[in-house]
This record gives sequence, C-alpha cells and structure tokens, in this order.
Amino acid sequence: MPAPRTSRPVLSAREAQALREALALRAALAEGQSLTPAQAAALRTATAAALRTGPGAARPPARRGAAPGRPAARSTAARRAPSRSTTARPTVRPGRRRTARPARRTGVAWSTRLRVVALSTLLVPAVAALVLPGTDGGGLGDGPLDSTALALTAQTSLLEEAGRYRQLEQEVTQRQVELQQARDAEQAALLHLRDQQTAVGATAADLYRATAQQRYPLLGLTVHDDAATAGALLGQAVAERSGQVLTGEVLRARRSTLSLAVARDRVAHAESEVRAAAARADVVLATVRSQVDDLTPEITSALAGLGSTPVSGPQEERNQRATARWQQYLGRLAAAGIAPPPAAAITDPENLPAGFSPALSPAGQPVPGVVWAIVDTSPVTVLPAETVAAVSSALSQLGKPFVPGTSGPDTYDCGGFTAASWLLAGYAVPGTPQDQWAAGAAVPLADVQVGDLVHAPGGQDVGIYLGEGEVIGASAGTYQVSVQPLAAGSSATRVTLPAPAAANPPLPVAEAGACGAPLPPPGERTAAWGGWSNGQIPGDALCRLGVHRHALRCDAAASYGQLDAAYTAAFGTRLCITDSYRPFAAQVSAFTRKPKLAAVPGTSNHGWALAVDLCGGINVGGSVQWSWMRANAARFGFVQPAWASPGGEKPEPWHWEYGYIS
Repeated sequence: MPAPRTSRPVLSAREAQALREALALRAALAEGQSLTPAQAAALRTATAAALRTGPGAARPPARRGAAPGRPAARSTAARRAPSRSTTARPTVRPGRRRTARPARRTGVAWSTRLRVVALSTLLVPAVAALVLPGTDGGGLGDGPLDSTALALTAQTSLLEEAGRYRQLEQEVTQRQVELQQARDAEQAALLHLRDQQTAVGATAADLYRATAQQRYPLLGLTVHDDAATAGALLGQAVAERSGQVLTGEVLRARRSTLSLAVARDRVAHAESEVRAAAARADVVLATVRSQVDDLTPEITSALAGLGSTPVSGPQEERNQRATARWQQYLGRLAAAGIAPPPAAAITDPENLPAGFSPALSPAGQPVPGVVWAIVDTSPVTVLPAETVAAVSSALSQLGKPFVPGTSGPDTYDCGGFTAASWLLAGYAVPGTPQDQWAAGAAVPLADVQVGDLVHAPGGQDVGIYLGEGEVIGASAGTYQVSVQPLAAGSSATRVTLPAPAAANPPLPVAEAGACGAPLPPPGERTAAWGGWSNGQIPGDALCRLGVHRHALRCDAAASYGQLDAAYTAAFGTRLCITDSYRPFAAQVSAFTRKPKLAAVPGTSNHGWALAVDLCGGINVGGSVQWSWMRANAARFGFVQPAWASPGGEKPEPWHWEYGYIS
C-alpha cells in the first residue's frame, strides 16, 4: 500500500480568510476585470497560505519522512546514477499489488523552491488567472489552488531557464562564429608564413650556391682591367640590394611567425570561450532536468491544463479528451504513490530503481527509456520525469497559432513546437523536423511511447506522441497546436536516449507540405471569404508569415511558408516581401499616392489577404528570381495574373496571388 500522506498544517484564521477572499475574486476574474492593489495583496497572501499547506509543502527537516513512492535520501551522485543494489528486482506478477518506490531525490524540494518563487511579483498577475479546467474553487482540502499555483510557478521557473538557455545558445553560436573567424585568420597567417619562408629559402639557396665573387663582385676588381671596374661596382650594388631584400624577407617571415602565434592564441581563446559557453548551457539544461525530476504527478497534471487556448468544434473535443486522458494517467500514478524517475536512472534495464521492472515490447524485449510499475496488480508504463514534463508542457500550448519559423511562446511551427516542449524538460533538440530526425535515437514505430517525436512520411512534419494513436503538434493543416491522428508510415525517435553516432539517413521523400500543410493545386478561388468585407478582415482571422507585420488567410499563409522554404533552398535567402494583407485604410492611402498603380479601395486582392508583393529580384521581370517563381510558385498555389506579367495590361512582376482570383 502507498505510504500515508503527511497531514498538512492548519491554516491560520487570517490566511483562511485571505484564501476565501481570493476565491471570491474568481467571478470577477472570469469577466476579465483587473485586480486592485488590495485584491492583488489578498491573492498573494492566499497563494502563500496555499503553498504552505499544500500537498507539496515543505516539512521541517527534523520531521521529514519518505514521501509516497520515495525511499530515504541518497547522495546527489547516487540519485543521478542508476541503482545498482544487489537486491533482486521485483517482477510483474498478476495478483500481487506492489507499490513502486523509485530512488528518492536529494536537493531542495520543489515545494520549498516553489513557495519562494510563488510569492514573487511574477506570480501575482499569473495567479489572477487561476480559473482553469478542473478547478471548481470548492473546499480548501482538495487543494486545487495549491496544485495549480505550484504548476504555474514551475512553468514560470522552467520558462525562465529555457529563456536563459536560448540566450546561451545564441552566445555559443556567436562564439562558434568567432572561432571560425579565428581559424580562418590562423590559416591565412600560416599560408602567408609559408610564402615568406619559401621566398627566404629560395634566396638563401641562391646565395649558398653562388661563388664568392658572385656574392661579393668587388673581389673581381683588378688594376690590370680598367674596363671591369664599372661592372664590378654595379654587381656589388645589385648584391647589396639583394641582401637588403633578403633581410626584409627574413624580417617579414619573423613577423608572419609572430602573427601565426597570435592567430593560434586567438583560436585557443575562441575554443575556450565556446567550451565555456557550452558548459554554461549544459548547466542550465541540467538545472531544468533537476527541477522536472522533483515535480510530482499532481503538479505536472495541473501543468498540462495551464494556458491552453480553447478552439471551436470537434477539434476542441479531441484536445480535451487527450488532455483528460493524460491527466487521468498522472492521477493514477499519484494515487499509487509512484513518482516518475529521472531518465538517467532507467537507462540500464539491468539496474533500475527499486519498484520498477523493464518495460517489455510485444516481442518480449526490454523497451529502452521506459519502465513498468505495478498498480492494482497490473503493470503500468512509467515514463521518465522529463518526458512527463515535456508532454504536459506541450498540452498546455493547445490552440496556440501556427506560424512558420517560430518556436514560441506565442506561436509555433512544428519543429519549433517540439523543440520548445522538450527544452522545458531539459533537452535541447534541433529546431527543424529534418534535423530532429537526423540527430534522434530512432525507435521502431511498433514500440513508440508517449513523448516520442513522431516524424510524418517525408520528414517535413513532426509532433509528440500522446498514445492512443494521437500526436500533438503545431500543424499547418489546422493552423494551430492541436491533437491529430498518427499518420500511417511515420517514423519515431526517443529524445531521452543517447543520440546515434552517425546521423540517421533522410526519410524517403513523400508528397506532403511542411508541418502537415497540403499542397493545393492552382485553380480558381473565390476572393470573398469569412463574411468580411474587403480590407475589413480582423487580425485574429489571419495567420502571420513570420516577417514583420505581414499576414494572409491561413491556407495562403501555410502555402507561402512552403514556397518560402523552397525559395530559400534555391537561393539561400528567404522571400523578400513588401506587402501582404492591406486593410481598407491602407488601400485608400495607396490609391491616393499611386492612383495609376493601386486598385480602387475595396477591390484590391490584398484586401482579401490573398495577394503578396515581393522584392529581392522577383520584382524585376525576366530576372533569375522572377523566372524561378514562374516555374515553381504554382506548385504552392501562387500564380501571377496575366495583367501583372511583363507585357501585361499593368505590369507588376512583384505581384503574386494565391490562386486565380483576379
């Protein structure tokens, strides 16, 4: 049976009253009202009270007992290394109930960390939004407020660490650039030195082979040959000049030697800077992993419900079902007193923490990176703590918009979404689906586990597996973070396993767009859509292009992202864009300034968010860039109307439309 939970301290009368007042604010918060200073202070006091008395609250060290599913504390090194106890591991036997008791984690408990962070000013505005799914604001004993506050504080802390890692990642990149520059300078100095040494060597060789009279022509002077005097004097002058040249070459060679030494010192310094920056980044990742290892299933369950954006129709139902299924899984672990172990503790199936057994594939082989525990006489798959954090973080982003080339926190593309989710679990994965596949530890699709990266056929789309044949990802097909079915023929990689020694070969090419976007054929399309007037389309009905202020209708934006990727692959630079959706007021302004070029306000195809104006060479008819667009843009649904083509009624080689809408 799970160990009994320690009773919580009783709220003081003042704290209980503050907590009741905070809960009474929920109705006003749900209507979007802002907090007054007094209300904010009350909410801060309530949060402190909830954290002091919550299930994860810190106990005094002298009375600290083993938490459910966690034995006595071990050293930090022992906690990080897989257990190598000689005690026989428990086996999965139907009919016997055994509670998993993974190794206790040392260090400052999350409850203690979170109590400190939760009282900071960062949490005050966040706790004001505690109206979350599954929180009914009922009695104080159930603890929805403290679990949610702890989850919110954990999310804040993890986001801060992720932001710090991103900064260090940029520093590492910059240091690598400087290192490459130093190496280039070293190579240039080495080549220059070799040239100088070659010149000195050639001159010295000539002198070595010369006779004494050739080196010193004055030795040829004689009183018996007056005619040889002029030649001897000239030869001596030339020899002295050659000596001066040699001396100069020697000095230049010495300077080149010094320059090479300086260049090598720069390389050594740059290499040291790269190592130092990378080490600091690794420390941040280790800190994140340490933090998520201390999260309880209750906190990660609440984390999964933070921040998700409701959507409409069947998609919302599917999103909610996936979230509820995940929270039920975590609730089952919590009820059994099972704490997910760190990934480092379960890498060796022969040396697992007490209470866990190797998870077995249908073929009876151990599944690396996951374990089994016994709950109600049945084996239950237990994922690493880092995987649990990554999946919960991913679910908390449901409904966020899809925008090509972004990685959060407000918008994502598919690779940016999976990278951001796993970064909050302490793992840095590349930012594109192709690179994630190349660097990932491949696993058979038949053995796919929750949290694995699932790569769609063709390798241009990636998501996180949720179980039950479903994947969560930032989809260009739905224009948002959503739960979608697992595509047949997909491939999978497991983030918590060591990377392969060699990159995985590219996946076979498939007819699919980036991040799951369909490739629409060019054809007639109706300009009017959504019930809005030309130039009156609200911003939240459009999808950003990831470039400054530019936006289009979402299907056009997804296709533009694919076109941009193909153009970048061909030319090494992204599409240059000057105009996209044009509101009515902007149409009026353009028509006032350029009445012969701009369309009559209210009739522009830019006003339907289905047209773009491009630059960077595309704006010049007959250029290499324009010719490439003519040959390839239609594959992505973009065409140039006849009137805008060179030689057309109103030539605008820069103007391209999503389908034949003119």
